[in-house]
Amino acid sequence: MQTTIDETASNVRASAVRVAVVDDHESVRLGLKTAFIEAGYDFVLAAANVDELIEGLNQREVDVVVLDLSLGDGSVVTDNVKRVQAIGSAVLVHSIADRVASVREALAAGAAGVIPKSSATSTVLQAAATVARGDVLNNLEWASAIDADRDFSKAQLGRREREILHLYASGLPLKLAAEQLGIGYSTAREYLDRIRVKYIEVGRPAPTKVDLLRRAVEDGILPGLDPDGGDGV
Repeated sequence: MQTTIDETASNVRASAVRVAVVDDHESVRLGLKTAFIEAGYDFVLAAANVDELIEGLNQREVDVVVLDLSLGDGSVVTDNVKRVQAIGSAVLVHSIADRVASVREALAAGAAGVIPKSSATSTVLQAAATVARGDVLNNLEWASAIDADRDFSKAQLGRREREILHLYASGLPLKLAAEQLGIGYSTAREYLDRIRVKYIEVGRPAPTKVDLLRRAVEDGILPGLDPDGGDGV
């Protein structure tokens, strides 16, 4: 009986997640669509490119778009990510993990995570749910793409800046983070402002707290998901 209850609860959670897929391979679109529907997600649309997605949605809302990076229409990665975000959706990259430059570009543009096409379908579904609820997805593919790309510049943060970022991005209000470090609120605010400036200087702006969390995970200041897929952020 307990298994049935757990499965029902899982389906209820999944049904609240509105998901769409953008991929120029029909087999991928159909496969993911079937998987999401069978898992109880609210599947909204499958499209071959972002233009088709936006037109097909017709202002309907979607929580997460599973987006292939290499679309056959000649579109640009950054533009695709930004256009999807503009409709109010999070972006989960679903592509070949060894395309390091494209992966990095997507992450820099604001994609919430990367899932390689070699992943099990259940992993893709779990990642979509994670991203849809506003969490940052970090996994081995993300970390490997960053580590392998020498052009991915880390912001050179000082010790205090790293400490503030660690506490603030972990969820503490800035006032409490300052108190924990024994510094004034205005000083903590100055550190946070300097952190944001440094990320802008390396081409990785972080205007929001979620962006700062993403940067902290990317730069190893905070842990992400473990290899088995458990939440660590």
